[in-house]
Amino acid sequence: MQTSPDRHEYPAHWEADVVLRDGGTARIRPITVDDADRLVSFYEQVSDESKYYRFFAPYPRLSAKDVHRFTHHDFVDRVGLAATVGGEFIATVRYDRIGADGTPASAPADEAEVAFLVQDAHQGRGVASALLEHIGAVARERGIRRFAAEVLPANTKMIKVFTDAGYTQKRSFEDGVVRLEFDLEPTDRSLAVQYAREHRAEARSVQRLLAPGSVAVIGAGRTPGGVGRSVLGNIRDAGFTGRLYAVNTALPEGQKELDGVPAHRSVRDIDGPVDLAVVAVPAEQVTEVVTECGEHGVQGLVVVSAGYAESGHEGRERQRALVRHARTYGMRIIGPNAFGIINTSPEVRLNASLAPEVPRPGRIGLFAQSGAIGIALLSRLHRRGGGVTGVTGVSTFVSSGNRADVSGNDVLQYWYEDPDTDVVLMYLESIGNPRKFTRLARRTAAAKPLVVVQGARHGAAPQGHAVRATRLPHATVSALLRQAGVIRVDTITELVDAGLLLARQPLPPGPRVAILGNSESLGLLTYDACLAEGLRPHPPRDLTTAASAADFHAALSRALADDRCDAVVVTAIPAVGEGSVGDAALAEALRSASAAAPGKPVLVVHVELGGLAEALSAAASTAPQTVSDNPPHNAPSPTPAAEQRPAAEAPEGARLIPAYPASERAVRALGQAVAYAQWRRDAADPGKVPEYEDIDERGAAALIDGLLARGQGLTLGTDETCDLLGHYGVQVHRALPAPTPDAAAEAARTLGYPVALKATAPHLRHRADLGGVRLDLADEEQLRRSYAELTELFGAPEELRPVVQRMAPRGVDVVVRAVIDPAAGAVLSFGLAGAASQLLGDTAHRLIPVTDREATSLVRSIRTAPLLFGWRGSAPADTRALEQLLLRVSRLVDDHPEVVAVTLEPVVVASHGLSVLGASVRLAPPPARDDLGPRTLPAY
Repeated sequence: MQTSPDRHEYPAHWEADVVLRDGGTARIRPITVDDADRLVSFYEQVSDESKYYRFFAPYPRLSAKDVHRFTHHDFVDRVGLAATVGGEFIATVRYDRIGADGTPASAPADEAEVAFLVQDAHQGRGVASALLEHIGAVARERGIRRFAAEVLPANTKMIKVFTDAGYTQKRSFEDGVVRLEFDLEPTDRSLAVQYAREHRAEARSVQRLLAPGSVAVIGAGRTPGGVGRSVLGNIRDAGFTGRLYAVNTALPEGQKELDGVPAHRSVRDIDGPVDLAVVAVPAEQVTEVVTECGEHGVQGLVVVSAGYAESGHEGRERQRALVRHARTYGMRIIGPNAFGIINTSPEVRLNASLAPEVPRPGRIGLFAQSGAIGIALLSRLHRRGGGVTGVTGVSTFVSSGNRADVSGNDVLQYWYEDPDTDVVLMYLESIGNPRKFTRLARRTAAAKPLVVVQGARHGAAPQGHAVRATRLPHATVSALLRQAGVIRVDTITELVDAGLLLARQPLPPGPRVAILGNSESLGLLTYDACLAEGLRPHPPRDLTTAASAADFHAALSRALADDRCDAVVVTAIPAVGEGSVGDAALAEALRSASAAAPGKPVLVVHVELGGLAEALSAAASTAPQTVSDNPPHNAPSPTPAAEQRPAAEAPEGARLIPAYPASERAVRALGQAVAYAQWRRDAADPGKVPEYEDIDERGAAALIDGLLARGQGLTLGTDETCDLLGHYGVQVHRALPAPTPDAAAEAARTLGYPVALKATAPHLRHRADLGGVRLDLADEEQLRRSYAELTELFGAPEELRPVVQRMAPRGVDVVVRAVIDPAAGAVLSFGLAGAASQLLGDTAHRLIPVTDREATSLVRSIRTAPLLFGWRGSAPADTRALEQLLLRVSRLVDDHPEVVAVTLEPVVVASHGLSVLGASVRLAPPPARDDLGPRTLPAY
């Protein structure tokens, strides 16, 4: 590394791993003097045409002077970055700061010339686009605001890299050269381009793992049993359509097969490409395996080996080394300590997991960070009898283990556009990048349901997960996920319940529910459950225990045809007697009736009626699953068990009705579907962040800069707080200190009667219930008497810190807060003031910036909201003024990330207008936002 005194220290924070367009990875890092040989070798592999495009003339080789120039940088005015795979350069980019006359310059010059060179074998992989993002971030860090590039007109690929980046740019043509100039400040379009590229790259990287053309199981034991041998057998028995290999260094010389699968002692011995390697060797041997896989060109790894971060500090370091090593070769990793992956597509049929049976094919994508939970979820989805039933199965399954590399965010990128997945179910024990997860979840939920259950909600993340800490309580995180359209559930039972409903039934158009069945008691239980979930049930219709299949069909048909009904819950109990309805007949009656109204969901609640549950699922899918007529040459014949699995798809037009063993489970799933459907409708018109003519953004910025010049972080005084909030149209009622009775009287004369006398000591502040506040003091006599009472009750004035404030109009006391969380980002919170709301946790949250529609919903989403709308005959509060206050606070924090905390307490919302009686603001240098920087994988 460079250490000369005229050079800046090596900027290690510029190093990053990125996912390229084809799903492979590359490492981006600064070029140093140690890279001379790599640079020469790289240049020798570049075609003459690419060299001509770079230097505008034939340039067959680099001179010693060129090598010195391109490897010696000061990391300020001259910077070079390289993209590497396997430690070798595949592309370079360089900028040189220039002045107005185009000659080399130093700061404060804010323009630089930029140039790229990409090895021909790696062109088309999106390397130049990734390098542009990173060199642009470096330039902004060094005070450069604009890039200029000169490109030959024939170099259309490089011109496209610049023009597609989304920056504001200017283009000119002179002396046979195209000159492009563009600002480096991120724009909405440049961020959209970056997110789109990120999506394509990460989705492709997961697709390469889930749909490989060839798989090698490394660590397949010579004797039956063991993890590797089990995975090998599971892949073979599932009928994998690609090429399968077994690898074990201990195989005897000459052994060519293992369980009918071609066997080798090393992955290097395999004649042909290997797309995916399942690694099941002891942790201390994994490094050698990764090296062999990287040198053979393996695209991705599933590491089921344990002994990593879940085992302590030494294992954590081993895990970091594993990720760094794999990324050196452009490979992505699922794991370590992973349960495996499954793809039920007929074109793939991959079971590279420890699950002995392949789940039924279906439309549900399943992600689990825990292998044990993954097993439970697969089992529940697979089971047909008892509990929730149905033939709805799994499209793909990923168990990420320690999720050292591939995470839930990556898999969401894949499922977003996966045509085989209609519903996404996720079990998460940690969220490594909450900002990104929220962004991806919102986009995914707008297209297909996303149901999430969180483990480790009330404690630290599992030891194997490296995640950033959040200061937000779990309830706040859950509220933010719901705002993003995520269906939040509390148990894996609820996860499956909701998933089966959403996978096979339409979204309900509203909350009105019809209830019918052959049990009055079960109908009443269902009615009560609907009310508890906030639904609007019609009175249950009792068909009596003598009801026939035709009676059920007629009743369900009438309910579905009723315009006042949005969903139907059918309750059924076993019938006894000669004329009782059969399970198959009842199932067919319900299914045929529901088919006539495809826009409304139907659910069944059954009690100890396994036959009906099976009938509801089986009749729609009776054909056995078949395997390809032309299996791969090394794939064994399908087992009889595999041949008997039901088919993935129901006959055309069939509707599969989910059945539940308890009314509360069915209704809870329905309630979640109703809320999600409403979110989908609202998301179609999310509202807008309003502009205000009276906001003085520049004045606020100047004030903040001046205040921060005092130190790294500070809580503002009263006058400074009022001044800053005033720039955003938020007026705070003055509160004058009253250290003595005479000072209190003088303050009251200044403000005008009536006044309030308040103790502001920390243990009494905002605690009217403790008696530290006296209101509606009409004259000096009342004021002095109240002053004496307070000092007698609570101590000397220096302990009480009393203040006098002019009385505000009566209304509802509320609290508005905004905070910047290092992991989740900026969050706006709202609730009623007082101990009762705090005790109940009745606070609502939204991510900043908040739109006008979100502000409206925020005010109405707390349980105590009726107090704002004329509860029990009281005067309605001015919620319009409250919404405007929320929007202004949101704008303040969004415009100035240095404002890391704002509290307005209390805010009295009267019938007309509101009064902010107390406020505090904290400033600090803004935390780094990785969602605004260039694309990177998590650092290791």
